[in-house]
Amino acid sequence: MTVATTVLAVSAAAGASPSTADTTAFDIVPLGVEGGVVEGSTSAWFIARHGHEQGLACDAGTLVPGIRAAIAKGGFPAGTRPSDVLHRRIGAYLITHPHLDHVAGLVMVSPDDRAKPIFALPEVNAALAADYFNWSAWPNMGDRGKPPLLARYRYRDLAPSAEGVPVEDTGLAVTAFPLSHGGTLSTAFLVRAGEDAMLCMGDTGPDAVEHSTRLDSLWQAVAPLVRAGRLRAIIVETSYPDPRRDEDLFGHLTPRWLHRELGRLAELAGGAGKLTDLPVVIGHIKPSVDGGPETVATIARQLSEGEGPPVRYVIAEQGLRLEF
Repeated sequence: MTVATTVLAVSAAAGASPSTADTTAFDIVPLGVEGGVVEGSTSAWFIARHGHEQGLACDAGTLVPGIRAAIAKGGFPAGTRPSDVLHRRIGAYLITHPHLDHVAGLVMVSPDDRAKPIFALPEVNAALAADYFNWSAWPNMGDRGKPPLLARYRYRDLAPSAEGVPVEDTGLAVTAFPLSHGGTLSTAFLVRAGEDAMLCMGDTGPDAVEHSTRLDSLWQAVAPLVRAGRLRAIIVETSYPDPRRDEDLFGHLTPRWLHRELGRLAELAGGAGKLTDLPVVIGHIKPSVDGGPETVATIARQLSEGEGPPVRYVIAEQGLRLEF
């Protein structure tokens, strides 16, 4: 099975996760890694406890095209069929926010999906019911909203910052933290596997630009896990390269702002050394319409050359498996 390798390391040699544990905690397969424009690779991540077949999808902008790409690249075992992943391996959805590039796959595939829950903040689930599964944009595949209710999906509202809620049959538990995304409520999901944890973050702007303290609250919540060596990875967006005017961020991050935000996490965790080699997986890079590699290469270079803490940046590639 192919495993994605680190694309670049910053301020420290590439190495293992800082976790004190000796074994891998999470298997991650990026199903969609881009921030729009390309319909077949928008935000979606398959996350499972290491060695478990059934896991969850964190966002679902792309499903079937991403699953097919992952099978072709060895992200799932040889002989896996797309229907196996959709119907059996994905046991639940975590939806960070209701923007189209994060939910289009969920909506499109719903008539062929099997019954499963959607975990989200209450406002996000309310938007899915009102704006998509409403018998206008799409048949109502949910269990609330405009009748008749087909109830293929069961909305599970998560209270912000509540203790981890178990996701049935996955060995995982999730906690939702609100994020600010240019006027839209977004979410960071802390996914736990026993004592270990990882963050799957939706779109977010920096606190200073968003006039928010939500990222700071998130960093305070996960800093004890960093100090204990139990935060295995962070999945985070970096939509645009530098320089970009703050007023043109539209609720997104650049390498400069990501460095600054991770620097705040380092302060709360006890110093930059606490983040040495922590895998920070980069997604939601907005590609050029012409499909050239320049944007990805520029962001990769700017991350490597910046003055952030000594984390290990990994540029996610659709379909290539990651293990942390």
